[in-house]
Amino acid sequence: MSLDQAYANLSPDDVLNTVDHFGFKCDGRLLALNSYENRVYRVGQEDGSSLVVKFYRPGRWNDAAILEEHDFTRQLEGLEIPVVAPLLIGRQSLLHAHGFRLALFPNRGGRAPDLEDFDQLEQMGRFMGRIHLVGQQRAFQHRPELNIQSFGHYPRGIVLESGFLPADLIEAYSSLTSQLLREVEQCYQRAGQMLSIRCHGDCHPSNVLWTDDGPHIVDFDDARMAPAVQDVWMFLAGDRADMTAGLDAVLCGYTEFCDFDPRQLHLIEALRTLRLIHYYGWLTKRWLDPAFKLAFPWFNTQQCWEDHILSLREQAALLHEPPLQWLGN
Repeated sequence: MSLDQAYANLSPDDVLNTVDHFGFKCDGRLLALNSYENRVYRVGQEDGSSLVVKFYRPGRWNDAAILEEHDFTRQLEGLEIPVVAPLLIGRQSLLHAHGFRLALFPNRGGRAPDLEDFDQLEQMGRFMGRIHLVGQQRAFQHRPELNIQSFGHYPRGIVLESGFLPADLIEAYSSLTSQLLREVEQCYQRAGQMLSIRCHGDCHPSNVLWTDDGPHIVDFDDARMAPAVQDVWMFLAGDRADMTAGLDAVLCGYTEFCDFDPRQLHLIEALRTLRLIHYYGWLTKRWLDPAFKLAFPWFNTQQCWEDHILSLREQAALLHEPPLQWLGN
């Protein structure tokens, strides 16, 4: 059996035996967590506690890229910034067993943040400002940059070459995404030369666990070099007035610790557009993985592609609107 097949067929016994192998005595409790790119499980321990084990997808990241993620989160943790960093087992955070690469993490609970609560948004901004203050100190060497090529042209090519697009939608998708990427490029030109820093990269609300003591961020698996606003815009919800007020709350907290270049506001809808294109490219690329067919049964249908093209057309209109205003600037 190939490593890819073994990964696709990872069984509960495989998971529990692997965790046992590293000296943690499992009690049989096992829960698959909401992760598709990797296999992630909460595993119960005999003392009543639990931990999280992540099995890395073969071929996605090399060891150096994974270790850069680990080093970044451990650096943040060392500064008492509440992120969830991997455990060290014999001074190693990246573990190997039965051909798999994996990491063990402390289990942290919590709920998603309330994007309508400005106090939470301001606190989230303080948290992100502290992360970015560290993130801008040096660059990733083994992780890609989030840019128009990696999140736009590359996933667009995957979709067009896949054969998944219904024949009557190929021209609409091809011409629309080509137009959108030209307009995204214009947004970047309006923003001007922009610093990329080490970012979480996928900081949507589900990757924030909120407790009575405040937030902590999990899952730095998509960490990469990107403009700082990449870790800000996904916390903005509602209509334009709501997003403007939310932006002001986030940046009020953020700028207590880190400067924010307001020219980046030109990139919010550009980055949203790239995320939409990238998301469907990702689903297309992973569609042969049985877990994806179970988790996304709606994907690769006529309705799915029609809805995607409609969403992209809505983005085309938003790209022409003026950027959000930072009221506190």
